[in-house]
Amino acid sequence: MDDLFKEIRSLAQEKKAIILAHNYQLPEVQDVADLTGDSLALSIEASKTEAEIIVFCGVHFMAETAAIVCPDKKVILPVEDAGCAMADMLTADQLRKFKAEHPGAPVVTYVNSTAEVKAESDICCTSANAVQVVKSLDAREVIMTPDRNLAKWVQRHTDQKVHYWDGCCPIHDELTVARVKEARAEHPNAVLMAHPECPPEVLDMADVVRSTSGMLAYAKQSDAREFIVATEVGLLYPLKKQNPGKEFYPASPEMICENMKKTTLKGLLKALQQEKTVVEVEEDIRKKALKAVERMMAVPRD
Repeated sequence: MDDLFKEIRSLAQEKKAIILAHNYQLPEVQDVADLTGDSLALSIEASKTEAEIIVFCGVHFMAETAAIVCPDKKVILPVEDAGCAMADMLTADQLRKFKAEHPGAPVVTYVNSTAEVKAESDICCTSANAVQVVKSLDAREVIMTPDRNLAKWVQRHTDQKVHYWDGCCPIHDELTVARVKEARAEHPNAVLMAHPECPPEVLDMADVVRSTSGMLAYAKQSDAREFIVATEVGLLYPLKKQNPGKEFYPASPEMICENMKKTTLKGLLKALQQEKTVVEVEEDIRKKALKAVERMMAVPRD
């Protein structure tokens, strides 16, 4: 593994490439990356980079977002079929029809979506700034897509009416109250941190509801020594890495996104060597999507 690590770092430097890795990636992939974070943080970094190549260790919509904000860069997704079930739950055609049912309502689209859907939206958001994004809009009603759970969470924290698309992240949506109760029983002194993609009944049980970046920040500043983490298990690695004196437990060991685990060091090296798979966005779609993404990045996060 050490040899692979060195080879990747050397090749990235030689090719003037930056490696970005989402918080849910395998530990060794996070370690070899130049930057790790959530989708919003990585989108912002992608927009600032002077690198010639962006290697995005994540899923397709993340690489697409980098391509939207960096049209002059070559954006590489190491695994071609690393997709997102939530992003696949809404098409541009479906969104246009949904907009027609709620005329005049601005569309707030979770960054976990395709470029075509972003292009049909007024502004994007992430779980880190969704509440702030909706509150920033001068509108009594808004449309939120594609995650119903995030939309329901936002609805709790705003006076605006939220019309939501019935999509979800299966990894979070399948977390049950029963499983969370088991985790609570196993670790009675632990703080329960939950991601807003979880069902409302799970969020009702949480001590803290945060995005992945929000969980990292909260755990670092908290005096608590134990935490139950209700999100994809990949986040436990950076949590433990940043807080060696604290304990972190998964709300469910079954919260694993297979797409997020497809990128390996060998696959990453091959992608750098061959410069495949390049993710591109058609220019007319990119320009429309860029407006929504830029508006998102201008709104404060949690």
